[in-house]
Amino acid sequence: MAVRFPFARTLCLVLVLGTAGFAPVLAQDDPAPPAKQQKKLPEAPAKLPKAERTKNLDFLFGALKAAPDEDSAKHVEARIWAIWLQTPSDTAALLMARAKAAVDAKKIDVAIKLLDSVIKLRPDYIEAWNRRATLYYMQNDYARSLADIREVLTREPRHFGALAGLGMIMQDVGDEKRALEAYRKALAVNPHLEKIPDQVKALTEKVEGRDI
Repeated sequence: MAVRFPFARTLCLVLVLGTAGFAPVLAQDDPAPPAKQQKKLPEAPAKLPKAERTKNLDFLFGALKAAPDEDSAKHVEARIWAIWLQTPSDTAALLMARAKAAVDAKKIDVAIKLLDSVIKLRPDYIEAWNRRATLYYMQNDYARSLADIREVLTREPRHFGALAGLGMIMQDVGDEKRALEAYRKALAVNPHLEKIPDQVKALTEKVEGRDI
């Protein structure tokens, strides 16, 4: 059976949300990080044409795999999140801001309803699906969380946050083989994910056995 303690849940939330977004909700599990770690993510241009956005992401994912060290990788990862977080309209931006405020106030049901509205308005906006998946996970509603993760990965198969989140859910439900597959896919996209290599090593030994 998968690990069931705050670290596992916190890890999933951090990976699915990135280093920005709904982070304040994690305060109940972990102390705030030192001030030097609380750096504002670089902001992507307000709006990018779809072709330009895809080109930029393709370049950044290539740079992420080739990053020579952790600091370089984190910088590239932050730029990827900045593009993913761009809102497609002023209305979507307002609803996302209200959803974040609701999470900060621990009103998860309200936040989910606001994200429902964003998704209905702009079903192409990946981060609305991604964040709602996280909130469903917080409520132990794995079926709805997995459905939203599927929507994220259909639109962006390289979403390493969603892939890692999928792995955490599979661990929680005891499907270690699928958890390992999801983690490996996440690392194939982003080799610099924290903690995931340890999870892969442990699961590989359990699922495939030790090398003789």
